[in-house]
Parts: sequence; C-alpha cells; structure tokens
Amino acid sequence: MRVAVVGPGAIGLSFGAAAAQAGQDVVICARRPVPEAIVARRPGGPTIEVRAPVVLDPAGAPADVDLVLLAVKAHQTAGAAGWLARLCGPATVVAVLQNGVEQRALVEPLAGTATVIPCVVWAPASLEAPGQVTVRDPIRLVTERSAAGQRLADALAGSFATVQQTDDLDAELWHKLAVNAVAGLFALTGTSGPSVFTRPDSGAVALDLARECVAVGQAAGVALDDRLAGEVVAHLAALPAEATTSIAVDRANGRELEWDARNGVVSRLGRAHGVSTPVSDIVSALLACASDAAVR
Repeated sequence: MRVAVVGPGAIGLSFGAAAAQAGQDVVICARRPVPEAIVARRPGGPTIEVRAPVVLDPAGAPADVDLVLLAVKAHQTAGAAGWLARLCGPATVVAVLQNGVEQRALVEPLAGTATVIPCVVWAPASLEAPGQVTVRDPIRLVTERSAAGQRLADALAGSFATVQQTDDLDAELWHKLAVNAVAGLFALTGTSGPSVFTRPDSGAVALDLARECVAVGQAAGVALDDRLAGEVVAHLAALPAEATTSIAVDRANGRELEWDARNGVVSRLGRAHGVSTPVSDIVSALLACASDAAVR
C-alpha cells in the first residue's frame, strides 16, 4: 500500500515505522525537514530503523494514496487541509490518530471523497529527536469494524503495532477521552507519575473529572459503565514515577495545548446535553489560559 503519514511526531513516526516494517510504501508529510530514516527504539526489544521519503509541500506528495495516517494534534487539523486535499481520493482511507471524540466532524470536511475512520491511540511513545522515537510499551490502535478498518489492520499486519477492530468504537473513544481529560492534571500541576492521583485531595478532583466525562458520554447515548471513572483513576494512580502525557510535555515546552479535544469537549457536550460539569469547566479554562500564554 501507499501510506502517507501526516504529522511526524511521536505518534505519526511510531505507526509510520510500523507500516514501513510491514512492507508498505510510506511517505512522510512534514512542514519542516526531518530525516528520511525513522528510528523506533523499544527498550527490551529490537530497534526498528526504516527509510521513508519526506515531502515538505503538498504539491509534491502522491495523490490518491491508499491510507493516510493523520497524526497532527486535534487543534492542528485545519493546517493539514492542503495535505488531505492532495493525498485523498475516493479509494483513500484516512485513519485519524488523534485524541478526542469529534474526529469525523473535524476531518471529513477536509478529506473530500475519502473514508475517514477515527482511531483510539494507545501508544506510550516519545519523540527523542527528529525522526527518532522511543516506544516504551506495545502500541495499538482501536478502530471500527469495517472494510476501512480492515485496510488499516492490513497495513500494520506483521509489525510491532497492532490494530483492534470493535463494534462499539464510541465507547472506546469515550474511555480514552476520560483518561485524557483526567491526565490534564499533569499539565496543570507540573507533576509526573501517580502522585496527583493518589493524594486524597487531588485524587478526588481526578475522580470528579472522570465521573463528569462518563456522565456526558452516557447522556450522548454512549454505553459507558459507571465503574469506568474509578477504573480510569486507578489506572493513572498505578503509573510509574516517570509517566506523563503529551499535553504536559507540550506545556513544559511552551507549545499550544490540545486542551479543547481533551477537556473542553466535556464541558461543551455537557452543556449540549444538560449535564453539569463544574470541575471540567475549571480545568478547561485553566488549560486554555496556559495554552494562550504559550502562543503569545
């Protein structure tokens, strides 16, 4: 398959390397020069090094590719419009490797006649240098059970990444949203590891955040178990001491934050469905303020 990776960050390069390892014809679409060699280091496992041409202008990208791995942050989606216009045709599948629950609404208007499939990304990976990522644990995508979902699975078959297809993608998306919403506390507190989730005071805030997310998802018609909120906080409370999340890394590096797709959406959809979200409202406002300060 001809596979285009739009967004050569930790997520894009990890799954781009997996596609290349699986034997696909991979091209990297980037705004700035990056090495053609993708190096994916896996502690305790082999280092994967593959080569993929880098294109810096949509005009030079291939047209009507088989699969696009869209890995820009949710708030950067509009900036990928030129790439999608060039890469997409009626037979193209766009796999959206982003946080949030609104991928189709964001991407379909930019993808023309292509088929857009949201994905839940579980990938503990970090960008060490341009073209170089460290993948700390197995990485996987969860997507819909469909012909398009099968194309994504086929593209990564035999690589170090896996694809799971599900009949209830909305539940999987909201599960990940709950994790991301609560993990926003990393960015606000400047902490790493489980401490913010194990303290009685901040742990209670984390649990309230997770409960609001579950309540909004349920009001939106998604089948979520009430126990999910506690499970999310327990998962975060069991993280290793060095664990963090991408929004915290972005804040530490003075970058614009993906706060709306991870936290603001809970408040917005809560208002739409008549669900009160006081903790989410405060956390979203504070993250938005921090993001504004980064881009001034």
